[in-house]
Amino acid sequence: MADAVIDVVGMEDLPQIVDLYNQIYRPARPIESFRRRFVGRYNVLSLLAKMDEKPVGFFMGFELKPEVFFAWFYGVLPDARRLGVGSQLMEAAQGWATQHAYEAIRLECHNQHRPMLHLAIDLGYDVIGIRWDQERGDNLVIFEKSLSS
Repeated sequence: MADAVIDVVGMEDLPQIVDLYNQIYRPARPIESFRRRFVGRYNVLSLLAKMDEKPVGFFMGFELKPEVFFAWFYGVLPDARRLGVGSQLMEAAQGWATQHAYEAIRLECHNQHRPMLHLAIDLGYDVIGIRWDQERGDNLVIFEKSLSS
């Protein structure tokens, strides 16, 4: 099990997160697409996971509605996968959302990203629906976890 250091970071660290995103996902996105997404968003959260002081993963989210926090993008570099970094990131986000009085946390995941589907289920998320992702031409599985217990 990894023992990554998870830090809450600000917009000044966005270039580092975008670099990680572009190493993990295709197509690559410019930094401006992230900045645009955050315009007008409330309670933006960015987390950076490091191992041996090297960035290996990230989490980005924001308030979806007053009682629900949305996990927008998250990922772990291939060399750091299956070490628990993803779990640490998601648990840190859940803790942050709980401290900020959210009742639930929601995420979406493409069906072909099996490790993330398994992680969400392992962390106690429930499937609450699917939605069509027009940009990728595929369905997204929608998960939600209650934070009150």
